Amino acid sequence: MSAEPRINDRIRVPEVRLVGPNGEQVGIVPIAKALELARESDLDLVEVAPTARPPVAKLMDYGKFKYESAMKAREARKNQAHTIIKEIKLRPKIDPHDYETKKGHVVRFLKAGDKVKVTIMFRGREQSRPELGFRLLQRLADDVEELGFVESRPKQDGRNMIMVLGPHKKKAEAKAERAASREQDAAAGSA
Repeated sequence: MSAEPRINDRIRVPEVRLVGPNGEQVGIVPIAKALELARESDLDLVEVAPTARPPVAKLMDYGKFKYESAMKAREARKNQAHTIIKEIKLRPKIDPHDYETKKGHVVRFLKAGDKVKVTIMFRGREQSRPELGFRLLQRLADDVEELGFVESRPKQDGRNMIMVLGPHKKKAEAKAERAASREQDAAAGSA
């Protein structure tokens, strides 16, 4: 069964509840009369509620209706925000400056509304000291607390320890905020 509504001669019921082209209620009419009204007004008879008793049909320009609904769907897809998981890799013995750099990346990703997967890679004898990695992940979570929250607690996965941070702001909110600040900067630059 197709998702397309039945139109004109494809409607196979004895009578329909007819709605006019401007949304006015015409009433329950035989299908032959409804098709005749559609032909007279140079419109299509479109079944909008096939499960109703009797089915509801509307007089409309079906081609225009289909085009407008396709445009709405395209617009909705364009404004849809995809959540992306960014990944940052660290080592347990990380230099303070390198830690600050990596933390800056995490902050940038969280501000953009993306999730961040933080991985600590253990090598050799570092594997016997997982508490070092756990402490480092806790420190990072505390440092970015105002931007994100711990979505999945740190857990050991073979040679790696993984933690996922989620942003407090949704992707769409972050996108709108960035656009607003860009407009503000453009207005300040032109003034």
